[in-house]
Amino acid sequence: MDENERVNGEAREENEVDLGTVRIADDVVAMIAGYAAREVDGVAEMAGTNTSNFLKAGYRRPTRGVRVEVQDGNVRVDLAVIMDYGYNIPATSSKIQARVDQAIENMTGLNVQDVNVRIAGIRMQDQEQQ
Repeated sequence: MDENERVNGEAREENEVDLGTVRIADDVVAMIAGYAAREVDGVAEMAGTNTSNFLKAGYRRPTRGVRVEVQDGNVRVDLAVIMDYGYNIPATSSKIQARVDQAIENMTGLNVQDVNVRIAGIRMQDQEQQ
């Protein structure tokens, strides 16, 4: 049985199983979406991250550039992506959508309704080396 519950102002997806209840926090779904999007060739990073500063500090916020809504076992995902220069934007966006959909459904069992991709920028080759 699936039902949504609010805990500390955040939606939690609840699945009852024989041994108890499993709750998946929205941030966990967002992390899955962010990691899956980064796996696609042509994705430089998620928007809003300053890669060099985060790498120097040894920290990257995995939910940066990702927004999810979980309601009644259905997920809507909004991604803000910075792409590498030279990749086909529509084709790469389709790959991102498919990869995120597959990762969320495989890892959580939740139904993904939408994966919206916003291309927030393009990273040039010379920007990587700075």
